[in-house]
Amino acid sequence: MAEPKTILVVGGGAAGFFAAITCAEADPSAQVRLIEATAHTLSKVRISGGGRCNVTHACFEPRELSKRYPRGARELIGPFSRFDPSDTVAWFRDRGVELKVEADGRMFPVTDDSATIAGCLEAAARDCGVLLSTGCGLRSLEVIDGIGGARLRAELSSGVRVDARSVLLATGGVKGGSGPSIAGTLGHTVLPPVPSLFTFNIDDPRLRDLGGVSSAQAIVTAKGTRLRESGPVLVTHWGLSGPAVLRLSAWGARELHALGYRFTLGVNWCAAHTGDAALRRLEGDRAAHPKRRVATSNPLDIPARLWDRLVEAAGIGSEATWAGVSNDALRRLSLQATASEFEVSGKSMNKEEFVTCGGVALTEVDMATMESRKVPGLYFAGEVLDIDGVTGGFNFQAAWTTGWQAGQAMAAS
Repeated sequence: MAEPKTILVVGGGAAGFFAAITCAEADPSAQVRLIEATAHTLSKVRISGGGRCNVTHACFEPRELSKRYPRGARELIGPFSRFDPSDTVAWFRDRGVELKVEADGRMFPVTDDSATIAGCLEAAARDCGVLLSTGCGLRSLEVIDGIGGARLRAELSSGVRVDARSVLLATGGVKGGSGPSIAGTLGHTVLPPVPSLFTFNIDDPRLRDLGGVSSAQAIVTAKGTRLRESGPVLVTHWGLSGPAVLRLSAWGARELHALGYRFTLGVNWCAAHTGDAALRRLEGDRAAHPKRRVATSNPLDIPARLWDRLVEAAGIGSEATWAGVSNDALRRLSLQATASEFEVSGKSMNKEEFVTCGGVALTEVDMATMESRKVPGLYFAGEVLDIDGVTGGFNFQAAWTTGWQAGQAMAAS
């Protein structure tokens, strides 16, 4: 009787678990082995969304969904047409986990507890017979040309050798990870990892002690580039964050890295008003309410504490009334409101997610199966690929989709 085919999945994160479960369920006769180099699996799942786990996003049209990926947008259209967020919702529901949609489209388990998602994945892996080993990394991988039905020979950190029909690399995109380096030794082009989804370090008196203040609709630009994003901006204790800043960092990951994270950031704190419109609004307030104090009369809907700082930065005294504000001072205030400039002196990683761009070049991967175009039997899923999404559940969806495709393909191979 022939021995069952062995499938080796390297990486105990979202993509690795999903691929291993999919493969084992699709081919119960296969021996699916999942290894994780650290002592703990699903670490990103457990911390995502502040411990609630932002599983996916309620965007169900493949082309629209793909627009949330600075790297991989075009290549993911096909995979998303085969496994999209609605399939993710159904997959978890079939295993007893209901997801809910929040106002911004993010989807979480109804328990608001990431342990629900991690527990579901762990239980599903056990139920379908996936063999899990922690503290077990991949040391090397070589092609053995189909000997005994196997294509690849893996040497594990324990010294054990495993001959496998298929090997999936799902080790993430962190610098120094075994997946990208092993893919490189087997002839793949690996783009170096660069941080994505980060906040900006800024030391400016206009922002000091304003941590927690946010503008609901702002526009941010990186001067000297084409990078521009709109949405909420949050003042932090170290600078600026919020969805608009995170999106700017994602689309500009490589460009901002090349600048050493030192550049001039432009901020329009009231996106509903351009410079000219804001100036006219200020002139109208001056004419209508000449006796009101400028510092406490805010016609641009900018948060009060921030408005106070912008008034001061425009050279207008805290007790000044609109009647005493010159045209030049009014123009300065308009610029502070719609065209503030801040010197960025570095970055800080977003606390809820650590995402990198970079990884295995997508041109060298069959995006219908996630199999290498260079090494038969070698597959990729998740952040080991040059794929990354903006915040909001998109990186997990890419993990579920690529893991599912790889699992199906390995089962059918």
